[in-house]
Amino acid sequence: MSGGAQPGLIGRDRARLWHPYAPASPDLPLWEVEAADGVRLRLRGEDGTRHEVVDAMSSWWSVIHGYRHPVLDAAAQRQLRSFSHVMFGGLTHAPAVELAERLVDMAPSAPGRPRLERVFLADSGSVAVEVALKLAVQFQTASGHPQRQRFLSIRGGYHGDTFAAMGVCDPVDGMHSAFPGLLAGNVFAPRPPAASSATPESVQAWAAGLADIAAMHSGELAAIIVEPVLQGAGGMHAYPAECLTVLRQVADRHGLLLIFDEIATGFGRTGELFAADHAGVMPDIMCGGKALTGGYLTLAAMLCTAEVAATVSGGQAGALLHGPTFMGNPLACAVANASLGIIGDGAWRADVARIGAGLHSGLASARDLEAVRDVRTIGAVGVIELHNAVDVTAVTAAAIRHGVWVRPFRNLVYTMPPYISTAADIEQITAGMTAAIAEVHGRVPALAGGAARSGGAA
Repeated sequence: MSGGAQPGLIGRDRARLWHPYAPASPDLPLWEVEAADGVRLRLRGEDGTRHEVVDAMSSWWSVIHGYRHPVLDAAAQRQLRSFSHVMFGGLTHAPAVELAERLVDMAPSAPGRPRLERVFLADSGSVAVEVALKLAVQFQTASGHPQRQRFLSIRGGYHGDTFAAMGVCDPVDGMHSAFPGLLAGNVFAPRPPAASSATPESVQAWAAGLADIAAMHSGELAAIIVEPVLQGAGGMHAYPAECLTVLRQVADRHGLLLIFDEIATGFGRTGELFAADHAGVMPDIMCGGKALTGGYLTLAAMLCTAEVAATVSGGQAGALLHGPTFMGNPLACAVANASLGIIGDGAWRADVARIGAGLHSGLASARDLEAVRDVRTIGAVGVIELHNAVDVTAVTAAAIRHGVWVRPFRNLVYTMPPYISTAADIEQITAGMTAAIAEVHGRVPALAGGAARSGGAA
């Protein structure tokens, strides 16, 4: 620019960058992050105002150990002194091998079921889901069922933004309408009843409906894919763990693989190491990501049983047909090993229980707000559901004024704080969320019916 003031960083951003689920707009609300440490972000607004806020989002659920963690910093620095990346085709390295061994050791297990023994390292959660879906189709083809190329999922699910992953997301509130004719025509069952209101009768009715749908389409289905116990970006819907047992039984009855998408729920977030552990149910394929590296670098993993791996390897293709350029990135694997080492000491369980108790008590007062439809918690997750769509810009700004960073979506204001959050941090988060909703939506009358949609999936 010439003949005028130079634009600030936010202005330069708006001129060149896209942001998640956002238009390319000169009016896009943005805050600059000047520093991050522990559970806090130092933000600067476009007008120069500065705020120190507690990150109630763990940077989209990934920074479970907080920012600038000394153990993770040291792991990255050690690996940088050796090499940051090598291709994974025909080569291997210690960080990837160690990570695979750790993941197998940590993975869910159940008596009489085969273990998850084979690991595919992917770039991101969406890619891990893509690989899982590919693997399921290749498994059915190699097993003599090439017609089995569709998937059974449940309403309200979210599995990522790449094409195959979008195809198993909720068919109404997902992105199907934006890409007509391009997303696979999969099969969807109703979402399970909410954990807070489920009864044995409602679970049984849901199970019967699921069984009927699976039986009707069994000849064309390759697998069932779900987020176990907690649906994340599709609506923060928690459901009874016994539903996982039903899914396992239905999959076995019809020769389907069972895929658990643990990208959001894995590594302790729901109160168990993996959400599958709430029911002691073993999937055939599992995807993990987000918190895998403690939020330092993008990395995900798909795990499967030895039988699935051997069947696909012995099929006509002779290989799993996927191979990202940055597969098994050594730097990401090294940090992931350090992150899993912290989880391995077991302190996360007490941290999650403490955070959950703080969220439960701290968010209770939000139930008194006229705009609020429901308040719920599970593990280190707290959710305030409104009757109507959240004014995302206004609620975000109000929460920042109260010292909290949140990223609402649709009709939900929620938190998934870092595990290192103190009781005072949780109190600040819950008070800030409640106050922001009261300021922005406090005078909005409660309306009957479903909530309006607002923005993207996360």
